[in-house]
Amino acid sequence: MPDAGAPGAGTAGTLVGVLGGVGPLATVRFMERVVRLTDAARDQDHVDMVVLQHAAVPDRTAFVLGRSTDDPGPVLAADARRLAAAGAGFLVLPCNTAHAFAGAIAAATPVPLLSAVDVTVSAVLSRGTWTGGRDTTRPGAVGLLATEGTIESGVYRGAFGARGVATLVPDAAGQATVTSLVYDGVKAGRGGDLSGLESVVADLRSRGAGAIVLGCTELSVAAEATPPDLLPDVVLVDALDELARATVPRAGRRLRASTRTR
Repeated sequence: MPDAGAPGAGTAGTLVGVLGGVGPLATVRFMERVVRLTDAARDQDHVDMVVLQHAAVPDRTAFVLGRSTDDPGPVLAADARRLAAAGAGFLVLPCNTAHAFAGAIAAATPVPLLSAVDVTVSAVLSRGTWTGGRDTTRPGAVGLLATEGTIESGVYRGAFGARGVATLVPDAAGQATVTSLVYDGVKAGRGGDLSGLESVVADLRSRGAGAIVLGCTELSVAAEATPPDLLPDVVLVDALDELARATVPRAGRRLRASTRTR
């Protein structure tokens, strides 16, 4: 009798290739969320993933802003080819800023990239998601909390703009606060939550943001440590959550019924 845990004992799904390490903790959190979002009764019901935790990929924001000549594009392209060679049926990239290099990845391999930007935009504009069930009118504008690189690259601005939605970003002081949480907090291993961004979020809402996008996976990590009652009336759409939520069915597995908390 074959071992129930042996290869081939369960129904095979599509192997997911994870372009990881950008940043390392966010990659781990992405994998954990995929596991928790999968409707599984046994090991074999879960998503198969091959993960390249390549933390040495050059800094994406530094390159986008012209502060470094060390181009992450060729490195990400080479990583994509490695995952394709390992048998990945599609790729995911749990780093919003790195989506500025999606073209280099697409040119490197025919294996498709499931875009965190695209699935997040779709989630924001889906009825009952951005509204939290309180309204049915799609937002005219959204607030984006992200790295300077993501903002400068325009990946969210372009994607939302194509759907007729404006993208609002923090002022200089607010962006400095966001950047500090990302780099001095989460990336530096010091942790942190979204408490320090409360005034930044309030400013974006006062300017007309109907929803707030957590467009940096380090902010997704910080959100886990945030008191649940900190922003009770704010609709937060977390790009890392949305990517994990889209990955499960794309990989051929069942999505666990879940309630969005914000």
